Amino acid sequence: MSAPRRRRRGFTLIEVIISIAILAAITTLLFGAFSALKRSKDGLSRVQDRQREARLAMARITRELQSAYLSAHMPLNQALLVQKTIFKSERGTPADRLDFTAFANRRLDKNSHVSDQCELSYFGSPNPDGSGTTDLVRRIDTEIDLEPTRGGRIEVLATDIDLFDLQYLDAQTGQWQENWDTTQTTGQPDRLPLQVRIILVLNGGRRSSAERGRGTIRLVTKVGLNMLQPLTFATL
Repeated sequence: MSAPRRRRRGFTLIEVIISIAILAAITTLLFGAFSALKRSKDGLSRVQDRQREARLAMARITRELQSAYLSAHMPLNQALLVQKTIFKSERGTPADRLDFTAFANRRLDKNSHVSDQCELSYFGSPNPDGSGTTDLVRRIDTEIDLEPTRGGRIEVLATDIDLFDLQYLDAQTGQWQENWDTTQTTGQPDRLPLQVRIILVLNGGRRSSAERGRGTIRLVTKVGLNMLQPLTFATL
């Protein structure tokens, strides 16, 4: 007689449950690892985007400040005055305001009837989405008139700023000033600062730890102005 065959043994219910639990634990660990990797990658990409946004804003402000100017061209009859050039700052929180005239307008159409002269402003403006954040905006008006702080169009330079601080180096005293005003006799009439120090701080930097909020992105630079004295041929 042949020996009896062994009975085939299957998985018990407990073994199936244990296997499923182990598989679920491994899946959870893998999902957590990939999720953390994705969050880290997204966070790094967002920080890099914010750094690029800050650098572009600072580069544009630097370039345009270097072309700031004042004009001493005045008609003999003051009633015929139609243009006014200025360099005027105002302290603000979280952003200072600066209004000035500059050779910074770019003609995109060769047939357009505009020059390279323009009115420029930088100031803080509440974000319209209701988030409570402040954006750094730029105003440009290609028509220089008697109201150099108004008109033109506004565009955003940097979103969600923490600080936009400006200081001005007085060539006569060698001291940094918090305000500059060429429109007042008690200010700095008919002359521009030797340098402008710019501090731009954006929210949304790298997170320092899981329990803390995100840090900030801080850029600091000094800009030398090229035309310190008023020009006599800068306006028509």
